Formats: sequence, C-alpha cells, structure tokens
Amino acid sequence: MGMSRVCRVSWALGSVAVWGLAGTLAAQTASPSPKAATAQKLTTTPGRVRPPDVLKVPTPDDLLRGAYGPYRANNDLLSYKLKLRVDPEAKTIAGSNTVRFRMLQPGQKIQLELTPLLTIDSVTFDGKPAKFERDATEKSRTFYVEFPRELKKDSVDEITIAYHGQPVTQGRFGCFSFDKDKAGKPWITTACEEEGASIWWPNKDQWKDEPQEGMELDIAVPNGLTDVSNGRFVASKDLGDGYTEWQWQVHYPINNYDVALNIGDYQHWNDVHVNKETGEKTTLDYYALPEDLEKAKVQFAQVPEMLDAYEHYFGEYPFDKDGYKLIQVPYAGMEHQSAVAYGNHFENGYYGRDWTGVGISMKFDFIIIHESGHEWFGNAITAADKSDMWIHEGWTTYLEVLYVEYRWGKADAIRYVNGLKPKVQNERPIITPRDTNAEPPQDQYFKGALMLNTLRSVIGDDKKWFADIHDFYQAFKYKTIMTEEVEAWWNKRTGMNLTPFFDEYLRHKDLPVLELKAGAKAGEVEYRWKADEAAFAMPIEIGDPQHWTKVTPVTTTWKAMPWTGTLEEVKVASDFYYVNVVKE
Repeated sequence: MGMSRVCRVSWALGSVAVWGLAGTLAAQTASPSPKAATAQKLTTTPGRVRPPDVLKVPTPDDLLRGAYGPYRANNDLLSYKLKLRVDPEAKTIAGSNTVRFRMLQPGQKIQLELTPLLTIDSVTFDGKPAKFERDATEKSRTFYVEFPRELKKDSVDEITIAYHGQPVTQGRFGCFSFDKDKAGKPWITTACEEEGASIWWPNKDQWKDEPQEGMELDIAVPNGLTDVSNGRFVASKDLGDGYTEWQWQVHYPINNYDVALNIGDYQHWNDVHVNKETGEKTTLDYYALPEDLEKAKVQFAQVPEMLDAYEHYFGEYPFDKDGYKLIQVPYAGMEHQSAVAYGNHFENGYYGRDWTGVGISMKFDFIIIHESGHEWFGNAITAADKSDMWIHEGWTTYLEVLYVEYRWGKADAIRYVNGLKPKVQNERPIITPRDTNAEPPQDQYFKGALMLNTLRSVIGDDKKWFADIHDFYQAFKYKTIMTEEVEAWWNKRTGMNLTPFFDEYLRHKDLPVLELKAGAKAGEVEYRWKADEAAFAMPIEIGDPQHWTKVTPVTTTWKAMPWTGTLEEVKVASDFYYVNVVKE
C-alpha cells in the first residue's frame, strides 16, 4: 500500500534555551548499550533466549496477503456473522461466515482468505451457489469469489462461506488450541495475531479494512461449557442435541485477529466501573476456571484502577456498548477486543518477575495493564498495515509508563521507561517493508515507548503533552492509520516538523548519536548529531543537571555553547531523551 512521504524540512525550533525538568533524576553521560541484554517478546515465556531478529524473506503467500490488491480495494467491509460449531472430541470446527460489504467501484470479483487446511464447502450469493477459486500460489490462503454479474458501485451485498475442518495448532499461542483444564474438561482458545485469523475462519485477512458495523458470533459448544467471545452477550440457546449456542454482538469495528473464542468451564462474576470524570459506566465481566476463581477475584481487582488511569489520559473506555471482559486463558495474554485474554498466573510483574528490573513492575499485573491498554491502541486505533504495528505496541508500552505515573508519580514512570533500554536490540528498523505481511522487530515495543518518552521531552510541557496525546487518540479512534498520518498530525499540532524525528527512530535501526567535543574556543563545548536522517535536529538538554541548557544540534555542522567545566563534566539528560552519546 503506497503512500507519499511527508517532505523533510528543518525543525522550527530555537537553537538554545534554558529548560529545567522537574524531579531529581540523575543525568547520564550516555545511554546503556543497546546490546546490554537480550529482549523478549512481551507475550513469550520469560527467560527464553531470543534469537537474532532478522527480517524474514516474504513468501509468495505473504506478498499476496500483505498487499491491498484490486479485489480487496474494490470493496469495504460492513459486517461479519460467524456461526461455528466446535467439537472438542474430534477437534474439529464447522460453520459459516456471512460477509456483508459495500462495493467501492464496479466489480465482479473479491478476495478473501482461509487456510487451505480447512475446506470451503460452498459460497452462497443471493441464495444461490457462487463461483469461488483458490489462488494457485503454493500454500496460499487466498480465494476469489466471482459473482454472476457485475456489482455496481455503492451496492451493498453479502456472501456466506460455509466451511469445516480440523484447525492446526501453531504459533506462539497455538492459534486455535484444544486444551484441557486440570479437571480434564475441554479448554479451547484462539490467539492468532501473527498467524492471521484466516487460520480458523474465512475473512478479508488484512488490517486496513474492518467491518464498520461490527460482527455477530454464534458459537455452539457442548452443554456444560461456556463460550466467551467479543462484544456484548446476547443469549445462550440449548440446541437440543447436546450443544448450546452462545451469541455475542460486537458493536464496533474490529480487526480480524482480535476475534476470539474462549471455551471452557468458566465461572463468571461482574462489576460496573464508573468513569471518574464523566460518570460513564462500563460493565466489567470476568471469567476464570473453578480452581482459580478465588485467586482471579483478587488479581482482577486491578482492573478498575487501570481503567481510571487510561480514561484519565485518553478518554472513556472505547467499547462501552460491548463492555470490558477479562478471561483466563492457558497462554500469557492477548488484546482481544472487549475480551482481553489473561494468563499471567495471577501474579504481579510478568510471570512473577520484575519486567523492567527497577523495582516497579512487581507493583502491578503486567498482563492486565499491557493487554488492556491495547483497547485504546491496537483496537480502537489500528495500524492499516502490519508494517506499522508500533502504533499498537509502542504506544501501549508507553501506556504502561502512564499507568505507573498515574499511580506512583513521574519519577517512577521515568525509572520504569528507562528500564526498557536493555531490551532494545537496534538490529533492524521498526517499520518493515509495506505490503509484505512482515512482522516488525521487538523494538516496536521498547524503542517505540522510549521514542514517545523522548517526544514528551521535545515538546517540553507536560500539560501540553497530556492534552496532545488525548487529542491524538481522539482524532484517530475507530480508524486504521499509518505512520505518515501520525507524523502529519503531530507536525500540525506542534508547529514543528517532527517527520525526521519519527523517521530516525522508526525507519532506521541505529539510535541518533549526540557527539560532544571540547570547543575550538576556550570556555565552550561543541555538539552535533550523527543520524541517518540528514534533517534530524532534535532539541536536547545538556550541561548541568541542576539547570539544563536546551540546545538544537544539527547533523551538518558543529555548534557551540558556553561551558566552563571539563568535557567529562558535560551531562546529557538521557533519562528523558533516548540517544547514544559520544565524547571526542
């Protein structure tokens, strides 16, 4: 999906200013080496040795799925209706998905996806069988539906795809897993962000287009089991054949990988959260297995204060019509929209471990705070291409920082975000090639959050910063966006050209380096940026931590400022700006 890049011009900022930051945090002469420790994916088992982060070569199927081709672009999703029967004994599924869409231009064919490991039984259009054909690309999930006539622009149409088969367990979380609980009862879950939702249900498997009117899920499971899915619970119906159908209604746009089944012997309790600033009410529904019910009730009590924090910074919970659910699962966790998956063993930290290593993570349950934060960034705002997934993960990791600040103050928040530095690898750019279905590196989490902490310091006014992030979120709520739109919004909002800033951190692997040297004249120190973006001219605070001097280095020439001390005594506010520092 091609987009024009915003042109690059110089920063509209003053060259030198004195600017003091609140707090008594110690300055550093250089940030820790990005190779100081290995990073882990937020949703993988702690302690796992991480292999080198190398961009994989896209397969032909990746290129087909990654591109927003003509038979995707000619239509706009309106809704899905997924009707599915799950057989835990045979480990099979069978059902249908009705896809409702509006044609954006005249056409006779559309593109959808379903793994070839599942069988398409039929496609129905206007009550009659429609022609469909799988793409010939090896292992391709793509299939095309061809209509008996050309569909007119703006016409609203629907098709129903009937299918069945045995989902294959794969990926980090199994994608579609048939497990059993400690009592030997079925425990079935889905989680397929990386693998794609077409592993288990037919859909338009991309990120740009979401069903604007939401979706319906009617999931039939054996009697005695409960299915918890996205959206608002509508009803359960005994089908009279040993199965019960659980009906859910999603009232908002939803990305495909967020659609979830959680099937088990779930125990349910509920509550209501009231927004402290607006009085808006959000229903809270919790689900846990019987043996973990009491532990879950204690641990899940962290939810209301989490909502308080995020609503304080960004506005009301974005899915009030559907409510908020937290559901026990057998893997770490996942941000399924309005049905957040939780598997952190009912412990604070991440699997009981201090995630950032600075003594703060053990104060809260990492999975509750992180995965729920995705309701704002990832679910309400979604990247239009997987390449720009930092919009989900970088922002949500920064939401952890904001949660810490809301609970324990700015000083702890700055300690927490700086605790992420050893996890950054700088092995490849955060933004991957567009239209290739390529997974971004883990740096999208940690480096992304550190970049946003840096942006806060560039803006230099916390009151303005909090208003900015609130309005940024509100501007793009319920939309799919790309980095260019993020850059354009912040450029207009601040009156600065921040495009080189975003591009330096997101489109290049290395950090900007602040070079310092003794001045050519006595009583001066000289400085400049070494960066991949020639127009990178980020302001930064250097000098004496008691009264920082804010300077604006450039990449093309050395600048100087008065300094009576030694070069070694020049400090850099690298708790607030994520850069490397070299003194010559």
